[in-house]
Amino acid sequence: MSTHALLTIAVFIGVLLLLSYPLGIFLDQVMNGKSVIVNPFLFAEKIVYKICGIDVQVEMTWLSYAFGLILFNAVGVLFVYALQIFQGWLPLNPQGLANISADSSFNTAISFATNTNWQGYAGEGTMSYLTQMLGLTTQNFLSAATGIVVVFALIRGFARHSVKSIGNVWVDLTRITLYALIPLCMAYSIFLVSQGSIQNFDSYQAAQTLEITQFDNPKLGTDGQPLKDDKGVVITEPATTDQQTLPMGPVASQEAIKMLGTNGGGFFNANSAHPFENPTPLSNFVQIISIFLIPAALCFVFGRMVGDKRQGWVVLVTMLLIFLVVTFAAVYFEHQANPLLTTLGVDGAAGNMEGKETRFGIDDSSIFASITTLASCGAVNAMHDSFSPMGGFIPMWNMMLGEVVFGGVGTGLYGMLVFAILAVFIAGLMIGRTPEYLGKKIESYEMKMVAIAILVTPVLALAGTAIAVLSADGTVGVANPGAHGFSEILYAFTSAANNNGSAFAGLSANTPFYNTLLAIAMWFGRFGVIVPVLALAGAFAAKKKIAVNAGTMPTHGVLFIVLLAGTVILVGALNYVPALALGPVVEHLMLGLAN
Repeated sequence: MSTHALLTIAVFIGVLLLLSYPLGIFLDQVMNGKSVIVNPFLFAEKIVYKICGIDVQVEMTWLSYAFGLILFNAVGVLFVYALQIFQGWLPLNPQGLANISADSSFNTAISFATNTNWQGYAGEGTMSYLTQMLGLTTQNFLSAATGIVVVFALIRGFARHSVKSIGNVWVDLTRITLYALIPLCMAYSIFLVSQGSIQNFDSYQAAQTLEITQFDNPKLGTDGQPLKDDKGVVITEPATTDQQTLPMGPVASQEAIKMLGTNGGGFFNANSAHPFENPTPLSNFVQIISIFLIPAALCFVFGRMVGDKRQGWVVLVTMLLIFLVVTFAAVYFEHQANPLLTTLGVDGAAGNMEGKETRFGIDDSSIFASITTLASCGAVNAMHDSFSPMGGFIPMWNMMLGEVVFGGVGTGLYGMLVFAILAVFIAGLMIGRTPEYLGKKIESYEMKMVAIAILVTPVLALAGTAIAVLSADGTVGVANPGAHGFSEILYAFTSAANNNGSAFAGLSANTPFYNTLLAIAMWFGRFGVIVPVLALAGAFAAKKKIAVNAGTMPTHGVLFIVLLAGTVILVGALNYVPALALGPVVEHLMLGLAN
């Protein structure tokens, strides 16, 4: 582990805690209507309610809350789909980009509605400014808001007792969008512009590069001999340089919510490796901070709302411990030499720089890859397909943990709380007591919902991979045969089902087969978890709170941190180890044999 990597991780954790704690207090006040900062702007909130006909005094059962959320996102899917298939006839399209195919439009609409942001297209060559801004950027806000309101509903379930309601979904969506996401992103966009990100509606620009395509060569006559002027000096052709087309667009505004909302969909195909999206080392550091910022803040919200701040710290510390282990592993593996290259006499002391942006190098690329796959964020500043076999194993493994180590905004915390319920249940079985968590008994109904929430994404990922490898339409897009090609397919479905959106690359996924199958995995990976989580919220809200007694298992100490981390890792291992053995593990072993 290099000194640079250690310092980066240490500063990262310090800054993250410094910023997330006050943000957590603010989010708690905003969502519970207690913020003095919000009060001057309540008129905007009331206007939204009046236009939409919302009665803020009416709270919902978990079923009504879930139905409203699914309906809200379904409308978003239809809107983004329509923008794409008609974009060639709509304004703000200076490049005259054509309408997008139905299957690609369907995949992208589902992708951005589910906070996955899987991109089977090159953004700058496919999407108009209107589609990027009104469709994708807007959906980035709304999908992020969806994840956050779900975790607030679950926390209310723990905090309340003997009631049937868990909040009003329309009020929750309005408040988190108006008072948190939009202001944060406005400030973040200004920072990105100051670093060099672009924000405009200009046509694409032609730039003269420094690369010389033709040097000063003698001009030849018809006889093949150099021509000379009157003084006998050889006439030469002037040197010429190449031209490059620079895409423009409203990039900074989309980049801000892409990172803060753990969306990950890039304005450009190169994503955060593109200098217009991620211009400097400082912007790169701020980007990785912003990915974890809201998920970390929600841990503090959890502790405050349930009346025991230690509970929030337990979840946060568990996340940090797993983050440190996998991130150190990612950096270590990418610093190892490729034995296939060293046998050819190539110096491997510098590690594996293939597929990495030279501005960031191995450390910052590996740390970014670990963070973006621990969170439900598909942003990348390096090509994961070019990582070493075990270096690529880590991002894949991170997603297979269920996107619960910080995870997406809201999704990470409610996923971790589902694992906390499972951990308490396992501990209760071991000591022969009815399990309780935060004063609520965990019974058969709750465990059925936990099982569904935990198993739905592995089923989607593994079933999708199996269908693809057994289908001619699935294997035709694989550029790399063998174990690596299998890893590309496994990564794609793991990313889709867990709503991450990052790609291993190397897989030609913009086909009707993959666009349809991955869209199905994304939709059910999102709402197949949200619905049982909201069912848990409703069940816990209706239960009476049990007083702490001598037999109550403490859930705020080191023992529970170990139990919770072990449950997350063990469940991930049991679900995916056979598939991993066929992909990155066997590729790593084959690489060693080749040496």
